[in-house]
Amino acid sequence: MNRIQKLTALCGLILSLSNRALAGFDSSASNNIAVYWGQNSINRASGGQQRLSFYCADSPINIIPMAFLYEIKNPATTINFANAGDNCTAISGSQILSCPQIEEDIQTCQSAHNKSLLLSIGGATYTEGGFTSPAEAISFAGTVWSMFGPKNSSSSVERPFGEAVIDGFDIDLEAGSQHMIDFVGELRRLMDADTTKKYYLSGAPQCFFPDAAMGDLMDEVPFDFVNVQFYNNDCGVINWRSGGATQDKFNFDIWDKWAKGQSKNKDVRVLLGIPGSAMAGGGYVSGDALRGVIEYSKQFGSFGGVMMWDMSQVYGNAGFLDSISAALGSASQPSGQPISQSLSQSTGQSTSWLSNQPSFVTVTTVVTVNVTNTVFPSELALLATTSTENAIITSALTETLVPQWGRCGGSSYSGATSCVPPYQCVYVGDWWSDCR
Repeated sequence: MNRIQKLTALCGLILSLSNRALAGFDSSASNNIAVYWGQNSINRASGGQQRLSFYCADSPINIIPMAFLYEIKNPATTINFANAGDNCTAISGSQILSCPQIEEDIQTCQSAHNKSLLLSIGGATYTEGGFTSPAEAISFAGTVWSMFGPKNSSSSVERPFGEAVIDGFDIDLEAGSQHMIDFVGELRRLMDADTTKKYYLSGAPQCFFPDAAMGDLMDEVPFDFVNVQFYNNDCGVINWRSGGATQDKFNFDIWDKWAKGQSKNKDVRVLLGIPGSAMAGGGYVSGDALRGVIEYSKQFGSFGGVMMWDMSQVYGNAGFLDSISAALGSASQPSGQPISQSLSQSTGQSTSWLSNQPSFVTVTTVVTVNVTNTVFPSELALLATTSTENAIITSALTETLVPQWGRCGGSSYSGATSCVPPYQCVYVGDWWSDCR
């Protein structure tokens, strides 16, 4: 591989690293952002919920639970996405809805923006009460999987999202339901059995512990992350107290103990669930109080980021999403494999040339890219040589670039200030600026 090819390969890797920084749910990260879409709870004549793809572009959100599949046993009326449903039509000969715009948007969000799209099952309007038997629960899990999981050419089940395949399921039960362990357990089994992609299972319990509707389910089925609703309850963020090593009411510590002790998945992440505005739910906090509760929650090993309800409220609350992204921005990330190993895997070529270059070359080009929120190291270096026919040109180019939503300024900040094109470093507050 000549040096031009090496440079091309490295540039490709740089782009892939930048994409990784904006990827979907990261089980090793503590700065995931999940926002529910589908219910248009702001319910405005103008400025309400936009189509799904609108929220995937240029957004720090990496997880979007789509709410809701609210009737499991009656798939003819299985989904409700408020005003987004205006673009759905009944499939010929059936009452099942076909939603081509949502199909297109799921694929766009996944392929172009690396978002994790989960279908949320339940919600406040779910009233079926579960299933009559374990066998019925398992059977309906298979139906739901056929409708929204990978397309099976031998299945006759109609698919509301056509060719689109969701990234998993979110379970939001507001009341007790029979045989849900069997239903969700079968969904977990089906997801794990499909090796074509990674699927995720999340839950949305109330913060009081144990959750009356989901406690047993969460102890018996392994979840990847839980969006704990720290609002509408005494245990919510509204009752966090600054300066306290322990808290009287706010109980993230209890959920951390559950994650490390009772959960079937000891690596489960707990997301801090909050309302997206004062109108979205009881116990809304913002500003210094919100930054404080996030900083407090970061001390717990299971902390995985923030969840917000819902998209329409968040986007109707100017600056709120930016403040969440800023507060999470310093979340630590594990270091990853050496860059030479990563590059070797991506190109299939030896990378000994990275460490065996002469100390002086005709033209030295150093490309350094800081990539946050990935499992890769934060810097890349490339030495390449060229020559001219009759002259020796020596030059040095050093550049440090911050990816979208990465920190680029603020009080006491001493890192890189240049953003990956086309983004610019935008002032958010005295203590934070980021690339957007």
